[in-house]
Amino acid sequence: MRLCTPVSLCLAAAALLGGAASPVRAAPGPDCAAADDRRFPITTRIPGGPDSYDAGGGYGTWSIELTNTTGRTCTGIHPVVVLVDGERALKPSQPRLEFYEGPRPRPVRFQRTDQDELVGAFEEGFAGFTVPAGRTLTVRVRLAMTSDAVPNEVTANAAVVQRREDDGDWVGQSNDYRFRVRVEPDGAAEPDDDPSSSASSPTSSAAAPTAPDRHRSLADELARTGLTTPHGALAVTASLLALTGGALLVRRRR
Repeated sequence: MRLCTPVSLCLAAAALLGGAASPVRAAPGPDCAAADDRRFPITTRIPGGPDSYDAGGGYGTWSIELTNTTGRTCTGIHPVVVLVDGERALKPSQPRLEFYEGPRPRPVRFQRTDQDELVGAFEEGFAGFTVPAGRTLTVRVRLAMTSDAVPNEVTANAAVVQRREDDGDWVGQSNDYRFRVRVEPDGAAEPDDDPSSSASSPTSSAAAPTAPDRHRSLADELARTGLTTPHGALAVTASLLALTGGALLVRRRR
């Protein structure tokens, strides 16, 4: 056993590996393994999205692309979105994130970590995506910010977990998607339910600045904890579900 850090990774794993809020379980499928140990089996990419969201404004739509680079079907695939904000002020209730499984959106619930990151697993009541061998699955996502959000700069990225009963493997990780949270002087209405409504401002030629250096990227954190290998399996004890701040332990399958 080894200590799991950062806490964001442990919370993500806890949400996927038997959380009380996750009653639907995927049937145990084959291990989604890459041909070698130097790459993830699921190539994960966020192509981009709105470069800004208005606090209290409408939804902006983006996507997460999951490409299965193996010769077998991968089942039980769950993206986990991590948000890191420059002001360390973003609250779990402020991002309104939903993903689509077919025509209807499913909500993503965020939790704050002791690193002031927000972690949200595509999990509640959801058995996971199936990505056929050699194919790309595009998961449509929409995001809005509630009216109490403050001006901010946010970096989003997605880790991908394959859940297999009460165990799981990290099988993919995306690039960063950066955006601003804007606050209009006179405020705005709460987000509506129209997925075609966008919170983005006219496209700017200037890229959004990165979050402060004190925030490590998810890739850096995974590397620091030894969890970047595609077969780094996570088994989280039920005590995590209470989220009481006790020791967070994971086991790696060798």
